[in-house]
Amino acid sequence: MRILVVHAHPCPESFSAALRETVLASLKAAGHEPVLVDLYADRFNPVMEAEERRGYHSVGSNEIPAGDYLELLRSCDGLIFIYPTWWYGPPAILKGWLERVFVPHATFTMPEPGKPISRVLTNIRIVGAITTMGAPWWWWVFGVRQPGRRMLLNGLAPLFSPRCK
Repeated sequence: MRILVVHAHPCPESFSAALRETVLASLKAAGHEPVLVDLYADRFNPVMEAEERRGYHSVGSNEIPAGDYLELLRSCDGLIFIYPTWWYGPPAILKGWLERVFVPHATFTMPEPGKPISRVLTNIRIVGAITTMGAPWWWWVFGVRQPGRRMLLNGLAPLFSPRCK
């Protein structure tokens, strides 16, 4: 399987970076083809400007700001996010990447009356998230109710293969 690994941490010496390297090595050892997107190393701009937002629903032209990232999503079988949890969610750079790359028509279809959004990225059959947080597990699960997990796994899963795990 070709697995897109999206990493979001600014420090190359971080625990998150060590997790990234372990995931990449493990995927290779298991016979997969990992493809790394390191948002900080790429100097990804997470800010959606006014003109980009105005064209957000425009078929085709809304894909231009997503650039090569959209092509990587289209060419992979799986997607793994690695990031720290800061203020109960992912770093802004990752949230901005989601907002700027997961655009209508290219990654999902817009809802119609009586119908929710529908799948476009049916090539993605597996999705995962690896994160760290400096709080006890019970606070993560019962206190703030796993916001990163809900956003990345529950929120994105409807855009992928119906059998996505």
